[in-house]
Amino acid sequence: LKESNGPTDSYAAISQADQLQSEPESIRKWREEQKERLEQLDANSRKQEAEWKEKAIKELEEWYARQDEKLQKTKVSNRVADEAFYKQPFADVIGYVAAEEAFVNDAEDIFPGTEWERVAQLCDFNPKSSKQAKDVSRMRSVLISLKQAPLVR
Repeated sequence: LKESNGPTDSYAAISQADQLQSEPESIRKWREEQKERLEQLDANSRKQEAEWKEKAIKELEEWYARQDEKLQKTKVSNRVADEAFYKQPFADVIGYVAAEEAFVNDAEDIFPGTEWERVAQLCDFNPKSSKQAKDVSRMRSVLISLKQAPLVR
């Protein structure tokens, strides 16, 4: 067998060449215009993709800067509040005693079946007073439903 890149029959090769030459001028022109249009569209899409990537990088950097600024502000306010608390006389004793009293009071109220009520005391169920940015409505609804109808083992 003889390998070739085109038709093996010489008449078929001539026929194919004749078809390419006999292609109407308008179709050849249309093919060239279509090729140019497609190349232009590809170039535009690559350019737009590069612009989007640059924009995304800038937005991400701005977001990180805002998060870092928010974190620094929170750290400063926590330090100020902590210093204000410890400037009170006997602050360390007051804090320790208050925490211990709360723990002892909770421990005295432990009865089987009151677990969800104790959990509910630790949660803020008022959605408007919540200062959190995250949406915790689903967790809130689950805790309320468990408080009203506890799981039975």
